[in-house]
Amino acid sequence: MLLRPLFGLGLLATTAIVNPAFAVDARTLQIVVSTNRQSLAVYDGGEVVATSNVSTGKRGHSTPLGIFSILEKQRYHASNLYSDASMPFMQRLTWSGIALHESASVPSHPASHGCVRLPKAFARMLYRMTERGVHVIISGEPLVPQPMESALLFQPASPPVTAPLFSDLLLRPTTSIVAISNRPVEVAANDLTALPPPPAVLPVTAHAQPPLRILITRRDLRANVRDLQGLLNELGFAAGEPDGLLGPGTTEAIAAFGKAHDMPQTGRMVSPALMEAVYAAAGKGTPPNAEIMVRQDFAPLFEAPAIIAQPEEALGTHFFSAHAVDHVSGRAEWYGVTLENDLSTPAKKRLGIKSEAQSQSYDAADRALARITIPDDARQRIEGILDTGSSLIISDTGIGAETGNGTDFITIIRRAAGGG
Repeated sequence: MLLRPLFGLGLLATTAIVNPAFAVDARTLQIVVSTNRQSLAVYDGGEVVATSNVSTGKRGHSTPLGIFSILEKQRYHASNLYSDASMPFMQRLTWSGIALHESASVPSHPASHGCVRLPKAFARMLYRMTERGVHVIISGEPLVPQPMESALLFQPASPPVTAPLFSDLLLRPTTSIVAISNRPVEVAANDLTALPPPPAVLPVTAHAQPPLRILITRRDLRANVRDLQGLLNELGFAAGEPDGLLGPGTTEAIAAFGKAHDMPQTGRMVSPALMEAVYAAAGKGTPPNAEIMVRQDFAPLFEAPAIIAQPEEALGTHFFSAHAVDHVSGRAEWYGVTLENDLSTPAKKRLGIKSEAQSQSYDAADRALARITIPDDARQRIEGILDTGSSLIISDTGIGAETGNGTDFITIIRRAAGGG
């Protein structure tokens, strides 16, 4: 599936264009900002809802590129970084100072201190359309969400059967006439008086769950150390509390395991060879090299291990959103975009990435989805509470500093120098 930028859109008007039939459900909206075109487009799935010109960060204060969501909304806001500058109809994207907001100065070139400036009328209209949690994607070139299908993309679980099974019904004796002998015979029949009253309605409601925020990324050192500590403790090597920190007790346990299994220390202390040996000794199979993290309502919900095939290949950065989630039919519609990846040489070395060929291909999103395996129990948990507006991010780089308390997952692919 081609998720690369599409250029012949004809959307980049200098005044806002609004589709009068725009969706009333803000959960399905995505806002896409292009710093190269100085444009903004609001999408509901693959449909354009509204567009506008914008002004992003000037040189030295460039607007960060990546995947954000609206964290806070204020009709009247003053910058705490730039002399209490007025920022009406502010919609915050990071706690460090990046936001969408109204401005009296929206030239056709970058001019802000990092924020995305909006024309007055459009800023007010957009403020009315959105709610906290609406995703904002900032990229160089414009991006257009495309319909996606993949076995990895979650589908809602059907609701459980509420009527009792025949095997659960009470049996009572009754009398029947057998035609052959014309004699009464006692047989067992379902006692319908024992049935519970039928439910008034099926418990299926819109907005049953806040949308999920799902991130799949490569495992970091702390997650590996946490698992090692737990497994080493199980194997009798006292590694201390599984906190993910390489303290003295953990390093001693790793050294003791290496000595017991004739593994001389070479290179990194927590190496792939050590992980494989400890997992094998504990009978746990292949060690995970990825993590799936789930948030809901701006708070962590749960984490689970995952596997990335061909880990030496970059995954890229991809964003997917779920629409029309229907737990009765067990179907959801997914739309996705692929952002330009910007991995530095040190980052690639740290992550063990040797090639970016797949992440730069025309079908990069499909390739990334096909390489990821997650546990069945994690999938079942997600699909049981999946709702319209849920999202999935796939990224090589993990959780950045902007992701924290009171945020969704924030994925930065290029940083800004400041905000305002």
